[in-house]
Amino acid sequence: MDFKFYFCCLLTRIFLFNGCAYNKGLDQSRITELGYSEFLDIENNEFSGGLDNDFSSNSGRRFLSDQDQNQQPSHIVSDPVFESFSSGVLKSGSDSSLNALYTENKSLPSIEPAVNVDPIQVKQDKLDEALGICQEAQEDWKAGNSEMALELLDRAYELLINVETNGNAEIFQQKEDIRFLISRRIVEIYASRQTMLNGKHNEIPLIMNNIVEREIKSFLGKEKEFFLASYSRSGRYRQMILNELQKAGLPERLSWLPLIESGFLIRALSRARALGLWQFIPSTGYKFGLERNQWIDERMDPVTATRAAIEYLTQLHKIFGDWTTALAAYNCGEGTVLRVIRNQHINYLDNFWDLYVHLPSETARYVPRFMAALHLIENPEKYGLELPVPMDQVTYKEITVEKQIQLLDLASKISVDKKELIDMNPELRYKATPNYEYLLKVPIDKSEIALASLDKMPAWKPPEPQYVYHRVRRGETLSHIARRYRTSVKKIARANNIRSYNRLRIGQRLKIPARGSKAASLANARPGSGFKTIRVRKGDCAYDIARMYGMSLKEFLSINNLTKRSVIYPGQRVLVRIR
Repeated sequence: MDFKFYFCCLLTRIFLFNGCAYNKGLDQSRITELGYSEFLDIENNEFSGGLDNDFSSNSGRRFLSDQDQNQQPSHIVSDPVFESFSSGVLKSGSDSSLNALYTENKSLPSIEPAVNVDPIQVKQDKLDEALGICQEAQEDWKAGNSEMALELLDRAYELLINVETNGNAEIFQQKEDIRFLISRRIVEIYASRQTMLNGKHNEIPLIMNNIVEREIKSFLGKEKEFFLASYSRSGRYRQMILNELQKAGLPERLSWLPLIESGFLIRALSRARALGLWQFIPSTGYKFGLERNQWIDERMDPVTATRAAIEYLTQLHKIFGDWTTALAAYNCGEGTVLRVIRNQHINYLDNFWDLYVHLPSETARYVPRFMAALHLIENPEKYGLELPVPMDQVTYKEITVEKQIQLLDLASKISVDKKELIDMNPELRYKATPNYEYLLKVPIDKSEIALASLDKMPAWKPPEPQYVYHRVRRGETLSHIARRYRTSVKKIARANNIRSYNRLRIGQRLKIPARGSKAASLANARPGSGFKTIRVRKGDCAYDIARMYGMSLKEFLSINNLTKRSVIYPGQRVLVRIR
């Protein structure tokens, strides 16, 4: 049809629409005839429709009653020119008269221009919402509604997976943190469910499979000597461990865990610097109250370490809900096990054997070895194993010591074997009591004698550390100097108050700490005790100096803390025998 015809129709409709909007007395039949009845409330002569229902619709069709639609010509119902014009006006918001019209009438919202949205802020809002949902889930779980808590965690995870990081490190880290939080919450909920279903888990299940059988064969083969020796040593501490487990309400089978951890050796030290019966690393020991200072290390105290281990195991069982997974976490840390669970991309794996192939190799063997030990200890006849008689339990009485004393001196005073007294107090790092009040363990029948002897014993004074002196030469480093004097860089730095290991000056004089036999040799080799100090001259070597002063090369090297590979320099001071 002619374009002019459409344009006239458009102007007419706009005019009539404006009249409908402002003329409150407009005849109802006229409004209906024009097809605008859906926009006005007939009784109140006010707008009742919405912009989205008319101009913003994809089809551009008005909402007419069935009667109106049947009566209106097709060009009124669907008008392409009108649709394109009205759509453009509403989308751009450029027509000020229409915008003012809709703004004046309260039933129609004003048309706002499009607002630019920051995509980073959108992602941040989603992460904040997911975190809020996690908090709601925690509250529901505490209130006993675990089903609702799981539903909320599912919602939080759904929000989380829709957040794309696109290389943004901050968004990525927040997303990972919330993912970890969700996985941990799910673990806790399922653990609490299993605890409610199965009680307090008073027994550790005795599992048998091909993995456990392989460890049994190892204990009966190449590790048989270790297994029997460990079983024998268990008699010294196992009754004490059983007593502590019973107080805490934990399974008695856990008393055999030190057999796998340390072989019931109180001073066992692993490659990871884990120490004692229960193999605590320093940070975990500190977390559970094990003191470690210059004089004592409570990781080697069987009683204190046992209580800390029980506290740790109890905490792990509350997290995971079953003992096999809790034991795996005891070996490698709960964070490692939770990461393995999280990476499975399913709600929760509550069976250690589901995790087995994903755990570190040492941890993967840890639980099967424990199960194998239980099978052999509880059914030795089945495997043709003859268990040795356990050692006697360590019994003692604690006495208060208010001054520093050496255990060797006390042992001689009370006629006790020194090894026995030292083994009763393995936490004492230097076989001496600390410089503060301390509870010392002594044999029960020697407690009174020990108390009487303490009053007569003088306080022990730790020996002053022995030092030799070294002047720094060009090209030398602390590492080189430490190797030469058979000490550590850390000790040299501490003795000389050095904070930066790379800042040495040529000609700087360093104190080099020495200990043990070397310290004694150096102390005895001071001027005035048959030895004197000389300066090395250019061209001198250790062999020539030793021969010149009537010494063997071995003696010269020993008193100067040198080796055959050591290099001496012109100007260096060395000790020689007075001729």
